[in-house]
Amino acid sequence: KTEVINGVEQTSFTGEAALTALGHAFFTLSLGMGAIMVYGSYMPKKTSIAGSTFLIAIADTAVALLAGMAIFPIVFANGLEPGAGPGLIFQTLPIAFGAMPGGQFFGTIFFVLLVVAAWSSSISIIEPAVAWLVENRGKSRTYAAAVLGVIVWVVGLGTVFSFNIWSGEEYQLFGKTIFDLLDYLTSNIMLPLGGMLIAIFATWCMRKESIESELAMKSGFNTWYFIARYISPVAVFIVFLNAIGVF
Repeated sequence: KTEVINGVEQTSFTGEAALTALGHAFFTLSLGMGAIMVYGSYMPKKTSIAGSTFLIAIADTAVALLAGMAIFPIVFANGLEPGAGPGLIFQTLPIAFGAMPGGQFFGTIFFVLLVVAAWSSSISIIEPAVAWLVENRGKSRTYAAAVLGVIVWVVGLGTVFSFNIWSGEEYQLFGKTIFDLLDYLTSNIMLPLGGMLIAIFATWCMRKESIESELAMKSGFNTWYFIARYISPVAVFIVFLNAIGVF
């Protein structure tokens, strides 16, 4: 059996796997949800948008690889089946940590860092709505963040209950629990469509000169513009079709 990370069977690298990876990129890089654009609006004018984007993509990929090389050896060393999502984090890993020397310490560190990661992600997710309330409704940032935080927390309880008291069929919609339904809608529909619409708006609705001025790319702008204008929307639409099961 081919080992994960050290060697992967060539049959694993399929077109479907590539489309799935591209779809995952929307989630892990916060693409299509407006968070990156709002964060970008706070950047100093002298900061290179293209350079920052490149560094973010490289850093995200590096962290993902390091996490995989740290987590999966622990899982395999304890004879457990690798999985993904909540099953891996909240079922498989606690068993693995419990069976390894110093597991209580390392497990505590892991889940504390997981909470920090979730907290930082939630900040970026609600930032577009916070910015909208502040700029368009005249609300204070404290008020906007508090109200939206409570709303997100209440809605989030539904995803928590999906694993216990609301896991029955009577609480499901379209055969999915609240958690599965929200995960499907955001990851497979909202993020790809949002990314496609952003690409279309940026290259078809905005003036080319304005984009070039904002990006301040010393070279390669025309190539980037062609890809963003003609190739990216089509590619994202293909990812969307794959996510909803057309392919």
